[in-house]
Amino acid sequence: MSLEIETAIFDLLNARIAPGKSVSPEEVARAVDAEGWRRSLGHVRAIARGLARQGKLVILRHNKPADPDDFKGVYRLRLPDAATPETATPEEAVP
Repeated sequence: MSLEIETAIFDLLNARIAPGKSVSPEEVARAVDAEGWRRSLGHVRAIARGLARQGKLVILRHNKPADPDDFKGVYRLRLPDAATPETATPEEAVP
């Protein structure tokens, strides 16, 4: 199921026309299992956290990047943007 969820996350994000657009975990869960999507929400969260730790994904809370190890409540997912300081590596953020 992990690979299905990861694929769904990136498929949905890559389908967004404008860069920086996000998807909800519910959209991902519904893409994986339209009937039993609620059962998949915990898996989506776990996989999103792992991808965020690897720098492949950004977890948003209130439209701002959140710490993947310390966030609660409603969140969204988006691809990292190298141009923004909050997702850039420390070397990239230094002027």
